[in-house]
Amino acid sequence: MFTARNKGRLALGAAVVGVALALSGCATGDPLDSGTPAPGGDSETITVGSQAYYSNEIIAEIYSQALENAGFTVDRQFNIGQRDAYLPSLENGDVDLFPEYTGNLLQFYSPDTKATTSDDVYAELKDALPENLTVLDQASATDQDSYNVTKEFADANNLKSLEDLAKVSVPLTLGGNAELEERPYGPQGLLSVYGATVGFSATGDTTVEDLLAGTVNIANVYSADPRIQTENLVTLADPKGLFLASNVVPLVNKDVADSIADVINAVQAKLTAEGLVALNVESTVDQKSSADIAKKWLQDNGLI
Repeated sequence: MFTARNKGRLALGAAVVGVALALSGCATGDPLDSGTPAPGGDSETITVGSQAYYSNEIIAEIYSQALENAGFTVDRQFNIGQRDAYLPSLENGDVDLFPEYTGNLLQFYSPDTKATTSDDVYAELKDALPENLTVLDQASATDQDSYNVTKEFADANNLKSLEDLAKVSVPLTLGGNAELEERPYGPQGLLSVYGATVGFSATGDTTVEDLLAGTVNIANVYSADPRIQTENLVTLADPKGLFLASNVVPLVNKDVADSIADVINAVQAKLTAEGLVALNVESTVDQKSSADIAKKWLQDNGLI
């Protein structure tokens, strides 16, 4: 296997092959000629990685199939692990492309960041990355902390945003892991940023169940959790950036960024928060494979 990085090392060999092909009258193009793949012909190989997390693997498979449809050869290196395992592989060129999350990645490289909103996090992330890495477009899809209510509670109290909580007349109780009570985006954060007074209940692993039962009326649920769809929950918008935004973003080695940008950015433009939740439902509830989920999503969105 070779990638865009080692093409330069093969330049002399490529030139010899080119002469031989010309003498033989062969019309086949040189696969080492450029970073742009020829439709239906040989192309550079892009190595795509993923975390050991089903949602991340689905996104990686979507990237992979989109690239293959554009004429690239893809080497899948999925389920690598967490950041301390896969970031060195990106930095040394063993992996070319990896689905990441803006806020969490920014905190890895810049632990003291004060950025929280999507645009601020994305802008700061681009400056914080190592010199040989970059990011392509961020998607509107996120995988981050979020506050959710039942649809019935949202309808009864006209709730769409965290800003609306301050107007609710009934007592509010937030459910989540025990440490949430002291987190900056916990009860004190809701009060200082949105003027909403809430109680707290350490619901832990039963947070969604407690929300459905009415033990709490606000729940801390990750924004890509399949239960948002299956339990018909409403995720409250966070316009003031209480939470650290973590949008889905392709992390790439700069050597291949230009050649794959159009393909991957087209995927990013279609990947929404609701869409990512639906993909995760197909995996966890419908038990479909990542390959089947990715293919259908790409077809439904007109990308293959």
